[in-house]
Parts: sequence; C-alpha cells; structure tokens
Amino acid sequence: MAPATSLIGIKPPRKPVNYAIWVLPSIAVLLVVGCFVYIANASLDDIEARALAPEAISAAFWAHIRLVLVSTVVVVLLGVPLGIVLSRKWAKPIRPAVLAVANAGQAIPSIGVLVLLALLFGVGFDKAVIALVLYALLPVLRNTLVGLQQVDPFVIDAGRGMGMGPMRILWRIELPLAVPVMLAGIRVALILNVGVATLATYTNAGGLGDLIERGIVLNRMPILMVGSLLTIALALAVDWIAGLIETRLRPKGI
Repeated sequence: MAPATSLIGIKPPRKPVNYAIWVLPSIAVLLVVGCFVYIANASLDDIEARALAPEAISAAFWAHIRLVLVSTVVVVLLGVPLGIVLSRKWAKPIRPAVLAVANAGQAIPSIGVLVLLALLFGVGFDKAVIALVLYALLPVLRNTLVGLQQVDPFVIDAGRGMGMGPMRILWRIELPLAVPVMLAGIRVALILNVGVATLATYTNAGGLGDLIERGIVLNRMPILMVGSLLTIALALAVDWIAGLIETRLRPKGI
C-alpha cells in the first residue's frame, strides 16, 4: 500500500477577487470628486457660489440621507409585518384589496401626493416621509409576500412533523428561506427613495432636491448639474451598500 501523501504545507486555492463589486462605488466617487473639482475651478457668480458652498452641499446631502433612512425604516416596519400577515391562509380574502391599495400608492405620482399633503396638512419633513413611504411600500410588501409563498410546503410539513408550532415554523423555516426575496424588495425601496426624495424640496424638507430646484428656478446650470450628479452618486453608493448587506445577510446555501 502506497504511503499517504502529506498535505501539510499545501495551501488551498485562493478565491478569485470579484472586481465587479467595485464598479458602482468607483463611479460614485468619481462623480463626487468631479463635482468638487468643477466647483473649485468654475467661474461662479455670487448666487452659484452661495448655493454650492461646502456647508450648503453638506446640509443638503445629510438632509437627503435622513429622508431616505427614515422613510425606508418606516417602509420596512410596515411592509414586512403586513406581508407576513397577508401570507397567512386566513388573510387570503383581504389580500387583493391590500395589494390594490399598495399598487395605487406607487401608481400615484409622488409630486401629486406631496402637493396634496401640503395643501391638507402643511409642509415639513414628516409630509415628505409619508409620500416616500406610500411610494416605496409596494416592493417590500410584495417581495415579503412572494418570498413566504414560495417556501416549499414539504419543508413546512417537515417542520410540523418535528413538532414545531406555527410561530416557530415562521421564524425558523419560512422567514430564513424568504430572506433573499425580502432583501431584494428592501433594496428596491431604498433606491426608489433616493430618487423620489429629491421632490421633498417642495414640502420644505430639504435634501439634494433643493439644489436641483434652485438650479432650475434660477436658471443656474452649475447648481442643477451638481445637485443631479450628487443624487446619482448617492443612489449608486446606496445600491452598492445595500447589495453588500444583502449578500451578507443571505442564509448560507441559498
């Protein structure tokens, strides 16, 4: 019998580096750097210089981030539990009505919702959040519902055979298997909120929409361009971060 070959000192093959994941953040960084290089070298008048001052851009940027984060958290807190409820068999009769309302929320133009809320209740940060929640609720709700419905019934039956109750089956079997689809819906909602949050300027809620709106009203192309490019850069960065989180939270083997 031949002696066994020793494996000591043999290194496992290195996992290839996925350079594609750095495309989005690289583009976002280039857009941001390009904006500030342009601001530093362009001939700006007094109005443009005040609008594009570092403190003004920083205030608009963080206000935009706050709008996106708060609205997305509210969407998740509403959409995920509601999707879980609608996935239960006893909720089947009310499912079409709830989905119809969620579809209507996304079909209605966000600017129309903002104007309506402004006319009825006034302007402010909370009005913008309500409009963003109405617009982004559908992806989270539908993906939660679809993710739970696609769990193999045989797996659920196996859980029942092991003595699991309904709540334990939900937490230990259904939700872990539905996580990839649910995370995809949350990611879509997050990206939607980045874009729609630019309209929050019309309810005096701030954000990068302030720069875009000011550039349009004052006919100042530098302000409009910087506001638009920073919004694009933020959307790319948020999409990249959400993708990393989605990959990290995805259960092993799924």
